[in-house]
Amino acid sequence: MSNLRISLCQTDCFWQDASANRNHLEKKIETLNSSTTDLIILPEMFSTGFSMESEKLAESMTGPSIGWMQNLSNQLNLALTGSLIIEEMGQFYNRLVWLEAGISSPKIYDKKHLFSLANEHKHYRPGTQKLILEYKSWKIALFICYDLRFPVWSRNVEGVDLMIYVANWPNKRSLAWKSLLPARAIENQCYVAGVNRIGMDANQIFYSGDSAVYDFEGRQIMDLGSQDAIQTIELSQHELQVYKRAYPFLKDADKFHI
Repeated sequence: MSNLRISLCQTDCFWQDASANRNHLEKKIETLNSSTTDLIILPEMFSTGFSMESEKLAESMTGPSIGWMQNLSNQLNLALTGSLIIEEMGQFYNRLVWLEAGISSPKIYDKKHLFSLANEHKHYRPGTQKLILEYKSWKIALFICYDLRFPVWSRNVEGVDLMIYVANWPNKRSLAWKSLLPARAIENQCYVAGVNRIGMDANQIFYSGDSAVYDFEGRQIMDLGSQDAIQTIELSQHELQVYKRAYPFLKDADKFHI
């Protein structure tokens, strides 16, 4: 069993300016000793902020932001993930992209639960498939923001070790963020990492950050608060497996499919 070192990148965002955001994020990542981490996690729509101007801002899967992610992952010899606005065959997606060093083909997850309160469903197409991947002997499931509110979608029937939620979650509803992340960890008996942004966007929505990591018992083991920071934590797969063997609660879970 191996440990996994993950780095949460919590920072402000330049509104609808992908080039400025890539430069800003790269400078933050440069402060990190890349030999001390295996995975860097960026927030939701890291290149633009949470915008509904999909036609104006969308990139392709061969665009500059994906190229930037690929170059960074290769240069630093690690995995990099976050979501951005992607256009594909005339459709627009809030797409999480996962890239690993030495692997040219990205893994993707299109946000399933679109935030209708902000009319996200009118500007983006929902995803239909979960993304569960294996990395350094860890099974990881990836989700985007509003997905956090829907536990059935996150249900751990695949033996996942770590769930990741990238978000633009407003301070106004931070209680839900702080409550649901540990709830997902407890009910699914796995680690959970939530990566949010900070600052004010052009719609005068304030984001307080609160990026955090919870262990399989729901204990908070990392909290970035409102810091503009990138921080790393090492997760123990051995401790997770010992706990799951001692408390095999998921074997009694209800069986259902969506």
